[in-house]
Amino acid sequence: MVKNNAVIATVLFALIVTVTSISYTFYQLYQTNRAKHIDSVFSKHSLISQIYHTYLIKQISPPMFEANLALYDLNEITKKEEYEKIIRDGKILKTDGTTDPRSEASTFSEFPLIPLDSHPIITSMIEHRGKMYFWVESSRHTVLLEDRSIQAYSAVNLLSAYGTIMTILIISFTLIIYRLTPLRRLRRQIARFGEGDMGVRFHIKGSDEIALIANELDTTQNKIRSLIESRTLFLRNIMHELKTPIAKGRIVSTMISDEKQKARFEGIFERLESLIGEFALIEEISSGNQYLEKKEYRLVDIIDGAVDLAMVDYESVICDIDTSIKLEVDYRLFVTAVKNLIDNAIKYSPDKKMEITVEGGEILFLNSGEPLKKPLSYYIEPFTKDHPTKDSFGLGLYIVDAILKEHGYVLAYERRDDRNCFIFVPVKPSKRNHK
Repeated sequence: MVKNNAVIATVLFALIVTVTSISYTFYQLYQTNRAKHIDSVFSKHSLISQIYHTYLIKQISPPMFEANLALYDLNEITKKEEYEKIIRDGKILKTDGTTDPRSEASTFSEFPLIPLDSHPIITSMIEHRGKMYFWVESSRHTVLLEDRSIQAYSAVNLLSAYGTIMTILIISFTLIIYRLTPLRRLRRQIARFGEGDMGVRFHIKGSDEIALIANELDTTQNKIRSLIESRTLFLRNIMHELKTPIAKGRIVSTMISDEKQKARFEGIFERLESLIGEFALIEEISSGNQYLEKKEYRLVDIIDGAVDLAMVDYESVICDIDTSIKLEVDYRLFVTAVKNLIDNAIKYSPDKKMEITVEGGEILFLNSGEPLKKPLSYYIEPFTKDHPTKDSFGLGLYIVDAILKEHGYVLAYERRDDRNCFIFVPVKPSKRNHK
């Protein structure tokens, strides 16, 4: 599936990588900006510590301490429940102590008088429900101050920038994928054209590269269609024109009184008719325009039809086949392939007999005789043969091979003892099978 959509898969991969990279970059920016904001706010703690230290050593009175807090927009949390809730649930953003101050279980109370220098003042910044607090501790006293002039860090601007960039990226990649969708349609059309559907059209409106390629394919297809139609018309006209004089010749040959000459002319005209028939079959197979009418047939029925078509005695064909074996084939074409092998096997067999059997899904045609002098690939080429005879035109095995390929078989050959063995070997189904 991925191989069939490699371009779109690549675009989607690029989108995922880009989105991931940008998201990670913005996350790092968020962390950095948040840390800078916290550091900037926490810089206020030195002033708070100084005020608090002055208050502890009794250099300023409580009213003056509260006035200083109000001056810097700081409000002391005096309610015990609120104090403990903020300390318990709040998030400590930064502290100038080495450990979490909450681990020492500080409570809302006055501590016994201890020399001030035995415990330094520890200031922690806490965030709770969007508000900022300074928690100041010493050995004598602890206080929680709300800083009303400072809000918790907000990433609205950063999120807006991130959302804008993501929107632009998604729209851009969506447009790219949309522009590439005609490629999938074009691929399907090319596949249909390769399967023999000459009615498919490639034309696409537009002036981009894909449209130009599709329109060039459409022009090429029209030229190919014209060539095929011209070729088909030419061959059909030739065959029609040839059949007329052959028919007249056969009629005239019946008027010859010399039986020897009469038989000779009838043989010539039969050979010409057979040759025209083979040419027509070759044209039908090689053009790729035939539509295989595949149905299930019993193999024994196919062989019976081939024997009738070959006009040989049933005693000449030894058939050892299970009558339940069925094949899904085009009856007319497959019978022709079997008939040609029966013809060859009997023609080149000294005893004029041959055998047909099945082994593991392979159909075997065996006959006694001399082994092939050349590889099988030589004999499946048109107009090739070892022993020219009046009944052979060198097209038999070529037609067999072409028909088998259309049905998902290949023709093979091997020598078994003193017999030749031609084999129909099934392979993967052909992509050019049609209803």
